[in-house]
Amino acid sequence: MPVAKITGQGLFAIGCAVGLLWTCLIGEQTIMRRAAAERAEVMRSIEQQRRRNPRPVSDPGFHFPHRERPAAG
Repeated sequence: MPVAKITGQGLFAIGCAVGLLWTCLIGEQTIMRRAAAERAEVMRSIEQQRRRNPRPVSDPGFHFPHRERPAAG
């Protein structure tokens, strides 16, 4: 004596839900793999730029104009 029966519509709904879940999981893995590859490419690009144009730390790229401080009181 079965406690519950699964109808054809219920079985179809479960199948659709499982298919959607697998699609989401595979899509997530694809997105993560692509993001990791893109991140590695950006890091390589940054490293290449540093090698091409090294700049000493003591040489800032801009200079502030000298201002005198207002006298107190």
